[in-house]
Amino acid sequence: MRWVWGFAMVLALPANAQEFFTLQGHGGPIMDIAVSPDGQIATASFDNAVGLWDGSKPVWYDGHKAAVNVTTFWTDDIILSAGDDFEVLVWTDPQTPRVLGRHEAKVMALAVSQSAGLVASASWDGSIGLWPLAADGTEGTGDPLSLRGHKQGVNDIAFSQDGKSLYSASTDGTLRVWDVATGEQTQLLGSHGFGVNKLILNETDGWLAYGALDGSTRFIDLQTGDQIRDITLERRPILSIAYDPTTRHLAVGDGDGYIMLVDTTDMSIARDFRAAERGPIWALAFSPDGLNIHAGGIENTMYSWPVETMTKHGQMSTEIRSFLENPDLLENGERQFKRKCSICHTLTEGSARRAGPTLHQLFGRQAGTVTDYSYSQTLLNADIVWSAETINALFDEGPDHYIPGTKMPMQRITGQQDRDDLIDYLRRETALKGDQE
Repeated sequence: MRWVWGFAMVLALPANAQEFFTLQGHGGPIMDIAVSPDGQIATASFDNAVGLWDGSKPVWYDGHKAAVNVTTFWTDDIILSAGDDFEVLVWTDPQTPRVLGRHEAKVMALAVSQSAGLVASASWDGSIGLWPLAADGTEGTGDPLSLRGHKQGVNDIAFSQDGKSLYSASTDGTLRVWDVATGEQTQLLGSHGFGVNKLILNETDGWLAYGALDGSTRFIDLQTGDQIRDITLERRPILSIAYDPTTRHLAVGDGDGYIMLVDTTDMSIARDFRAAERGPIWALAFSPDGLNIHAGGIENTMYSWPVETMTKHGQMSTEIRSFLENPDLLENGERQFKRKCSICHTLTEGSARRAGPTLHQLFGRQAGTVTDYSYSQTLLNADIVWSAETINALFDEGPDHYIPGTKMPMQRITGQQDRDDLIDYLRRETALKGDQE
């Protein structure tokens, strides 16, 4: 794909592009990126979908009931995904996902071990699931295990090369090591004062790197847990990490929109690029040869920069997403909508691959009746007609209390005037074409 900033000639993307390119089509932020050994790219999004990209064209894997936080490849032909609906899905084709496992809260990370025949999942319910899986994606041998010991949610996990151990990072600030066969913790590898969000395991060089809520990026010894190197640039939080064993580059993405590249041969910073004027960088992955870095964030587009020339190709889109606009330039009802609703909902006809249904002609509509959106069973069975009164109650109590079991994010609008202004804005704009953003 040849790219001139602002214009693109759509061609088949090579596995190792070494050029700047983008992948567009999702209806929400990119939460994760996975790359197969042969260069296939899969993206997980807030729009409840996984996209598998054939060149610049996506094949949509629609089956989750809420935002998809993570995706990975089991084989070149089998995809795994998990998200805010608490489920781990295995896909042998785009139409018929199978539920591999379930948690009691959102799933934040997946790890695979072909040698062990296992998929691991990390959840905010404080547990790690171990799910047997056969090579062809069918049910594996053995029973699932639940690893418990973290005091808060588990954010990330990684298998050892032999599949016998699993490493985990948690909101409780600890790094732990587990025996896969027994499910027992074998080592408290480290403890950080803030939650640990991401980890990378490098057994070849004997280190584990992690990124934390306070902006720390640290390397520790795999055996002792002793610190080897602290590369912290006071940008918080660390949200994504990727490692390429060929170039030995570690990529770190943070909440301020930066991608830092560390040359792990001497633990020096090789690049420090502000990829997005407005963060965060939620997803990072290298191409198989390590020459391109793929990234995703608040945009509904995945970006890929050649590592050697990444600063010459521009940042992620400079267009300000509606929920990031200067609030002083908006009247209050519009401000409430753009900050609280627009990332999930459109105002025009059609739900446009968003995480929520269109709000077009909202007033007087029975809940759960937009035909191009896949609702939770809760909404399909809800005896709710949207009106000023029901919308007010939704944001006064919060969706999780007003409609327990809904996919809507847990948020409230506590001020009565703010709720009234939002309702007035929605009444006006949903009766017209409005603007998608």
